[in-house]
Amino acid sequence: MLFGHPNMRSMLRPANLFIVLTYLALSAVPFTPFFFGKTINQPTRIIAMEFIAWLSVWALFKRPAWFHWLLMPAFLALPVALYLHTYFGQGISTHHLGIIAETSPKEALEFLGHKIWLLLGIAVGVIAWWWLAWRAARRTRDLDWADPSRWFILGLLAIAFSIWLYGHAYGIQPAPRPASASKVQGGGKVKTVALVASEPAADEEESEEEDDDATETADTSATPAASVSSTSSSPLPKLPSWAEIPFEAEAFGRTWPFGLAVHGYDFWKERTYLSDLAHKSSLFKFGAHHANQASAPQIVVMVIGESSRYDRWSLNGYKRETNPLLKHEANLVSLSNMITAVSATRLSVPVLVSRKPATQSLKAGFSEKSFLSAFKEAGFKTYWLSNQMSFGQFDTPISVFANEADVTQFLNLGGFTNQSNHDQVLLDPLKNAIADPAPKKLIVLHTLGNHWNYSHRYPQEFDQWQPSLFGIDNPAYTDLKMKQQLNNSYDNSILYTDWFLSQVIGALKSSDQLTSMMYVSDHGQTLYDGSCKLAFHGHNTQFEFHIPALVWYSDLYKSNYPAKIERLLRNKGAKLATENIFHSLLDMADIRYETE
Repeated sequence: MLFGHPNMRSMLRPANLFIVLTYLALSAVPFTPFFFGKTINQPTRIIAMEFIAWLSVWALFKRPAWFHWLLMPAFLALPVALYLHTYFGQGISTHHLGIIAETSPKEALEFLGHKIWLLLGIAVGVIAWWWLAWRAARRTRDLDWADPSRWFILGLLAIAFSIWLYGHAYGIQPAPRPASASKVQGGGKVKTVALVASEPAADEEESEEEDDDATETADTSATPAASVSSTSSSPLPKLPSWAEIPFEAEAFGRTWPFGLAVHGYDFWKERTYLSDLAHKSSLFKFGAHHANQASAPQIVVMVIGESSRYDRWSLNGYKRETNPLLKHEANLVSLSNMITAVSATRLSVPVLVSRKPATQSLKAGFSEKSFLSAFKEAGFKTYWLSNQMSFGQFDTPISVFANEADVTQFLNLGGFTNQSNHDQVLLDPLKNAIADPAPKKLIVLHTLGNHWNYSHRYPQEFDQWQPSLFGIDNPAYTDLKMKQQLNNSYDNSILYTDWFLSQVIGALKSSDQLTSMMYVSDHGQTLYDGSCKLAFHGHNTQFEFHIPALVWYSDLYKSNYPAKIERLLRNKGAKLATENIFHSLLDMADIRYETE
């Protein structure tokens, strides 16, 4: 007599059927991509985890009316989840919660425009749906789980939870090795030969984060992955391998609506981490000031590129014309000998934006603030406008610095997926920042640049060199046969970067103010160069360390700072590193501080 039903006919009553279908609809959210012709990773596992989760909640609370209140966040998040699945091919993540939390009502209204009424209508409809389901759950007692099976299930769940806690605390014995390893006699010694096939390449979703995964093992300060093995000094024995409870928070996070709790917890952890870092550095001061406090209004733009390599820019001698617009800028100087400290975004950007030494680039955290705070001390209003992510294992070290800005906006709902925003999403916020009445402004643009998948980093009109990977959702990115298409797509993405930077320069020119811009990429790429069979980054090749960097300045800037321009031209071929960016950017704005 499941859930205390006197008979199955009670399930067909309208109120009961409405409640059950409501909960089934919530649980079906992870399968939305199926309706767009996309595959779903481990669907059986998702269904099993959702079933166990519903079973647990129903057993714990006995009746829907007593747990329906807990589903309110899931109802409110449902339109957002469907929107993300429809347009970006992914569900809600910690990053999206961060965007929602950090977006002010004014920014939201500017972004939504006339769509605000549609959004309000959807919100009213969702709340009405939740209320109708709650009213139905409150009035019916047919769905109460009142028979003894509830206590049996609760007992099983308690045992499973206890086993999981024990294994988490004291470890689990490793599973025995598969019998597919055979011993081969050779040279008088016994050798073990593994016959198990090597692990296949990571799927595309994992490759989107490859930019930082590749160097994860190099980060000696990073927290190691949780291990099922405990130390030998454990006071209690480990569990046998067969007793391991197959629960993973990451996999549970893909379920709905219960996965929202995982993302909410991750968001809380990230916010706590950021708050702790902000507190630790709250007393830090550069003592920075503008050398000429009476100077004219000034705008400095810092563009942080992504995955761009020096030798694919025609400004630097590349045979293809990848910079047809920038080459006509008279006040643009390419810094031809710039290297980055690390070929991973989360490790290289902190060196770029702060005084963190390259020798500490693999260590987490830094006790000082970034150039954003130095500019603020000197009287500049600061902006961090990003087409990257705000929260997550690879992004938080950067958002720590981003949150120093007066205005912080993360605009990429799609993350690193193939359906991400193009960098032009930053142009309107840039123009709004330029139009801000503050006399002195620093505007940081953190672009998605030339990050894989290259063909999804630009609109179709920039698909100049073919054959390319444009229009292919899941290319075989580890297939050496794709070398030509891969390289063509990469060059096309550089062509789009050229257009984007020219738009930034055009916006600065139109302001008729004293303006300047610096562009530096965080790291480069390896692209099956020569006979090399490697692509992307994290391989520590010369192509990943030699990066493009350039400076543009307005005519008014040139007339105000002729000595700076003379030094810039004299040092454009000097040996430089991203460690120099902090100091160069402050000097470009004529900012001084005692310990410089």
